[in-house]
Amino acid sequence: MKAFSLQRTLAIFIKEFQQMMRDRLTFAMAIGVPILQLVLFGYAINTDPKGLPTAIVSYDTGPMARSLVAALQNTGYFRVTRQADSEAQADALLETGEVQFMVAIPPDFSRRVVRGEKPAILVSVDATDPSASGNAIAALAQVAQQALHADLGGPLAQLAPGAPPYELRVHRRYNPEGLSRYNIVPGLIGTILTMTMVMLTGLAMTRERERGTMENLLATPVRPVEVMVGKILPYVVIGYIQLGVILAAAWALFEVPMAGSLTLLLTMIGLFMLANLAVGFTFSTLAQNQLQAMQMTFFFFLPSILLSGFMFPFRGMPRWAQWIGEALPLTHFLRIVRGIMLKGNGMGQLVPELWPLLLFLALAGALALARYRQTLD
Repeated sequence: MKAFSLQRTLAIFIKEFQQMMRDRLTFAMAIGVPILQLVLFGYAINTDPKGLPTAIVSYDTGPMARSLVAALQNTGYFRVTRQADSEAQADALLETGEVQFMVAIPPDFSRRVVRGEKPAILVSVDATDPSASGNAIAALAQVAQQALHADLGGPLAQLAPGAPPYELRVHRRYNPEGLSRYNIVPGLIGTILTMTMVMLTGLAMTRERERGTMENLLATPVRPVEVMVGKILPYVVIGYIQLGVILAAAWALFEVPMAGSLTLLLTMIGLFMLANLAVGFTFSTLAQNQLQAMQMTFFFFLPSILLSGFMFPFRGMPRWAQWIGEALPLTHFLRIVRGIMLKGNGMGQLVPELWPLLLFLALAGALALARYRQTLD
C-alpha cells in the first residue's frame, strides 16, 4: 500500500477547485447566499417596528385632543398618515391594510376631561400580525399617563395625580386574542406553495435535459407555449392538493377563521401558483442541471420568506428592504390570504395587492416563454 502523498493530494485539490470554478453559477451561489443572509439579517430584520401608519378620527379640535395626538407620535410607534372624517372611513383603511391603527377622539373631549368625566378614546388595531403591533399597544399605557401632563396645570392640577383623566379602549381587530397562529398558518399557504412550485417546476425541464428526453420533446409538433402550459398544469393540481391539506389543518387543528369567500381565496391562490410556476420554469431554462435549479430556488425563496412579512413585521424593515419585498409575489399574496381569511375582504379591498401579483405573473410568464424559445434555438 502506497504511503500518503501530499503531492497527489494537492493535484486532486487543484483538479476539484478548477472543476468548481468552471461551474460559475454554483460558485456564485456559494458566495452569494451567505452575503445575502448577512445583509438581510443584519440590516433588514427588525422585530420592533415603529412609525406604524395611523388614522386619526378627531371629533374634538381642542388643545387636549391635539396634545394626545402629539403624544402618540412622540412614542415613535405611531405615524399619523390619515385624518379620517369618520370611524367608518378609518375602518375601511384598516380593512385594506393602509393603516394599522385607528384612534377616535370623542366630541367635547377636552371639556369632558376638565369636568372629570373620563371620556373614552377608541383605539382599533389591525392585529392580524400580533408581533407587529404588540409593542405599540404596550406604549399606549405610557401615553395614557403622560399625554396631558402639560395641560393639567394650574386649576386643573387636581386631575393630574393618580389614574389618567380619560380611558383608552383598545380593540384588537381580526385577531382579538392576539393568537400568532392566525397570522402564521395563512402565511404558510404562501411560503409552502412558493417553495414547492418554484422547485418542482425548476427541476422539470432540467430533468428532461439531463435524461436526454428534451430532444424527443423538441421533435414533436408542440409549440413552446403548449409545452410550458402542459408542464405547469400538473403542478397546479399538486398545489391545490397541498392547499387542501393546509386548509384542513388550519380549520381542524388551529381553528383559523374563514371570514371571506372560499371561492375568491382559491382563485387568488391559483394566480399565485401560476406566478411561482413561471419563475420555476424560467429557472429551468437557466440551469444546466438539477443542482443549479435547486440553488436558484433557494436564492429566490430566502428573500421571499424574509422580506414578505411572513417571519418578521414588514413595516419594521428599512425602506430599501420594503421596496425589494414589494417586488416579490409572496408579499402581496400574504396580504391577500390574510385579508380574505381574517378580515373577510372582497375583491374591492384586494385590488391594491392583486394588480402587482398579476403584473409579476405577466412578466415572469413572458420571460419564461422567451427563455424557452432561446433554449429551442
